[in-house]
Amino acid sequence: MNRIDRLTAILIQLQSKKVVTAQEVANRFEISLRTVYRDVRALEDAGVPIGAEAGKGYFIMEGYHLPPVMFTQQEANALVLGAKLIEGQTDVSIKRNFTEAMLKIKSVLKSSEKDEIERLESQIVVRHLPQIEKEGFPNNFLATIQQALIDKSVLRFRYFSNFSGDFTNRDIEPIGLVFYAGRWHLLAYCRLRKAPRDFRVDRLVKLEKLDETYGTDHQPSFGQFLEEIAHSTDLQEVVINIDKTVARYISEKKYSQGFVSEEVGETHIKMKFLTPSLNYTSRWLLTLSDAVEIISPAKLTDMVRERIEELRKCYSV
Repeated sequence: MNRIDRLTAILIQLQSKKVVTAQEVANRFEISLRTVYRDVRALEDAGVPIGAEAGKGYFIMEGYHLPPVMFTQQEANALVLGAKLIEGQTDVSIKRNFTEAMLKIKSVLKSSEKDEIERLESQIVVRHLPQIEKEGFPNNFLATIQQALIDKSVLRFRYFSNFSGDFTNRDIEPIGLVFYAGRWHLLAYCRLRKAPRDFRVDRLVKLEKLDETYGTDHQPSFGQFLEEIAHSTDLQEVVINIDKTVARYISEKKYSQGFVSEEVGETHIKMKFLTPSLNYTSRWLLTLSDAVEIISPAKLTDMVRERIEELRKCYSV
């Protein structure tokens, strides 16, 4: 990258955050701090009002507006791929906002680039898990949750538990969003349970962003919350031995079953899972037939035996 391109990219980076440290710039462009200082001085000499705060970093002075950002063909191509992923992995609220953003992005492209983008869009397909719309579950709350995270606002909603089959009213303090097992999950401090909880976003009903805000001093970090959720009492540890020749067929599927770790042996792989439902896990393990051995818990072995007996009765002549 030549210096003119780097100066433009640094200007865009300064526009993207409230404060940007010299080290962040140096890491991004793989340059020395001395070069960063020279580049910032060059931007200032060109009339860009850059402020600096000792020990924090650089920022663009309030009131200065940069011209519209221009995208390279490669950057626009990457956004097309992102749009295809968003189609099947977000809800209506995010799709609507992203569609509007893409229209603005396309508006600054050259005519020839617009034609190329349209052609590329028709040549990329991402096959997502089917999203089944359930009556009474809007699944249209991601944008509101994002805003609540920014504003530190308390959220109120009714939540459906798939295990108990009941609805409960919850007031929660959102901590973060996580996408796993094909679904978005809201990690939050639940005031009803007085503990961190994992809520599937597609099971929320009548979500409302309250005027009440919350502090985060008493809460662990997002990373710590993830760790707490993973080891909460709602999850049960499962340990199995699986034949190496079969293990490769579940290399991706295992993550949706709560996979945690594995130890590779000579002929078998010892795998550890954290699951919210032994009943569900017992049914999944049946699909692996005699290629799997349950090490713990003993209760899971009994449940698999029950499933086998159910099958025997169902298919006995």
